[in-house]
Amino acid sequence: MNTTLSRKTAYIGAGAGMVLFAIFGLLPGSLLGGAAGIKLAGMFFGLPLEPGIISRVIVLASMLVGVMISGIAIVTAASAMGWLMGSVLEGGTSRDTAAAGSK
Repeated sequence: MNTTLSRKTAYIGAGAGMVLFAIFGLLPGSLLGGAAGIKLAGMFFGLPLEPGIISRVIVLASMLVGVMISGIAIVTAASAMGWLMGSVLEGGTSRDTAAAGSK
């Protein structure tokens, strides 16, 4: 299995990002998406919203979009941070091995 240190740390960062998303991203994503959905449904049907199926579907879809955007942003950022840390660590080890090989 040919994996580099930066790839391994990117996977670790992605896992940490999923945990962070589960803790800090689900509620704000659904809250902001739901608020946007209520505004959107209000533009179509007028406020206050009637308890119809179409307005509920619009709010549900926007809540799902909010959660998806939140998850993508958090996991991508955490994975990028893990990859960056791995690249920095990998760069330091390659310099050490190059210096040891030239001696």
